[in-house]
Amino acid sequence: MHSLEPPYAHNDVKPGNVLLTHRKGESPLAILMDFGSARPARRQIRSRSEALQLQEWASEHCAAPFRAPELWDCPSHADVDERTDIWALGCTLYAIMYGVSPFEYALGESGGSLQLAIVNAQIKWPAGPKPQYPEALHQFVTWMLQPQPSVRPRIDDIIFHVDKLISKFSQ
Repeated sequence: MHSLEPPYAHNDVKPGNVLLTHRKGESPLAILMDFGSARPARRQIRSRSEALQLQEWASEHCAAPFRAPELWDCPSHADVDERTDIWALGCTLYAIMYGVSPFEYALGESGGSLQLAIVNAQIKWPAGPKPQYPEALHQFVTWMLQPQPSVRPRIDDIIFHVDKLISKFSQ
């Protein structure tokens, strides 16, 4: 979707929209589903009104714990693109690892705000399972959760890095 012309964004990447298949003798396969929120990914925001419209649309179509910072607090002059899905993918991987999105801890804190935790990219890493996940996996997820969209990786970067991680850890 990201390499189409124009690129499309799914806009609701989350664990509940990932179907895992298990076929005997084959590796599990993850399939992204529910494309009801998909639309052209690139939007030029040039006014406060457009920014508020985008935020309102996102509040209706994007799951809050997986919503990119620019969809919570969109500047009046911004270029929003398919990297909102990369943010959601990072949140989804974290949730697969630990059972919750990386920012849901904020809901349990006194005066905590999911929106503030996301906008400030305040990630907290739990102790996790035994054995621990490799630090390279934490770095990979953190890379996807860059609060500034312009420095967040694109899907081609993610695929390249996944191939490197698989090679490194499957030997």
